[in-house]
Amino acid sequence: MDSPTGSYPTTPRLPLITLDEARDAVRLLRHFADDSPEGQQAGAWAADLALRLPADG
Repeated sequence: MDSPTGSYPTTPRLPLITLDEARDAVRLLRHFADDSPEGQQAGAWAADLALRLPADG
């Protein structure tokens, strides 16, 4: 039976999303936030993502 563990590449990888892209995503989510169920989800997700981003400094 093969081992369930794998090997991970040692070469550098690009981030899944850049900081600028993350900030744009938060801005767009805030744009779509409203009182609809989808808008409330957009607002909640924007708030959650914004808390994870480094502060501008």
